[in-house]
Amino acid sequence: MRRFLLSLLIVFSFACAQKENQDNKKVDYLKLHYDAIVADTHNDVLLRAMNGEDITVETRNGHSDLVRLKKGGVDVQVFAVWVDPVAFEKNAFKRANDMIDTLYSIVKRNSDKIAIVVNSAELEKALSQGKICAVIGVEGGHAIENSIEKLEQLYNRGVRYLGLTWNNSTDWASSGYDETTNPSKLKIIGLSEFGKKVIEKMNELGMIVDVSHLGEQAFWEVIKTTKKPVIASHSSVYNLCPHYRNLKDEQIKAIAQTGGVVFVNFYAEYIDSTFTTKRTELEKKYKAQFDSIRVLYEHNQQAYRRARRQLMLKISEELRPPLDVLIDHIDYIAKLVGVDHVGLGSDFDGISITPLEMDDVTFLPNITKKLLERGYSIEDVRKILGGNFIRVFKQVCG
Repeated sequence: MRRFLLSLLIVFSFACAQKENQDNKKVDYLKLHYDAIVADTHNDVLLRAMNGEDITVETRNGHSDLVRLKKGGVDVQVFAVWVDPVAFEKNAFKRANDMIDTLYSIVKRNSDKIAIVVNSAELEKALSQGKICAVIGVEGGHAIENSIEKLEQLYNRGVRYLGLTWNNSTDWASSGYDETTNPSKLKIIGLSEFGKKVIEKMNELGMIVDVSHLGEQAFWEVIKTTKKPVIASHSSVYNLCPHYRNLKDEQIKAIAQTGGVVFVNFYAEYIDSTFTTKRTELEKKYKAQFDSIRVLYEHNQQAYRRARRQLMLKISEELRPPLDVLIDHIDYIAKLVGVDHVGLGSDFDGISITPLEMDDVTFLPNITKKLLERGYSIEDVRKILGGNFIRVFKQVCG
């Protein structure tokens, strides 16, 4: 009798799954995508604006601009404020403010299309008006220059998340890059007492703690310190692609336990475990061309890097993984900790090689299509596209 009931249960479950897949095939993925709230938690397009490019009009450069964001169905965009730690070593805080000024200027000139939002009321208002909701996120704790006061000033300017490190460590937090490659050179591995005060102040202010780029030891000290949900704004799954920028299973579980979310990065090197091998093979294949460039520009390193980058762009198509590789990371996190804890953190305009079918931000509807094909319900797709970020934003930022 037990075997009979078990067989019935298996047949019933299979039939339900088949029906759900059939129902998903009937869903208009474009209608769902543009009806859903789509949030991307990391975009570096401000760097292009800082170089004098007009990102308010449709361009052919990079991955995004205001026009293409709208075409891609993006409702909430976190604009990353990344300060080059070498070029602006002595004035990181000023550079961060200059970038924020640039965003405010763009918004002021395009107030019918975009609004900076700092809390849930402003977000809801902008959404109801059909505007892109601009959230400011600072990438790299060096921007606060070891000052709680400067952290507060950034908050008052509208910053609503802070990535505690970039690849460089601060005096108070160690990065994933340094913990992996330069541990002996670090002043501190993990979080200092000041680092813990930064986390506590962020919790108090209503600023989201972002652990992308953070070292593993520092990560666990953040988890012990925070009282609010944390996010990884643009990181992927270590178990699928073992790279120091990615998160191990226990880290993903810990983020979920805070009520937080992992927003998957689109960069090929962070999602495709075969990327490094393929790149090495391509470098051998094109060795003669690379050698010619090296000889031609041997006395001009800047020109050499520029020419090499151009050659890499020409052969980058051979390095692009299928879009399903990106979806695998979303799927892995959803199955590991639940669909409430995964979202999109493209890293557009901060990365060079994206998956196939993801040329720029206008290709985002392809993710909705793929998720439906994988059997995700409409409600779950809405959560992944943006609902999960909205939940954390409202919970932390008020």
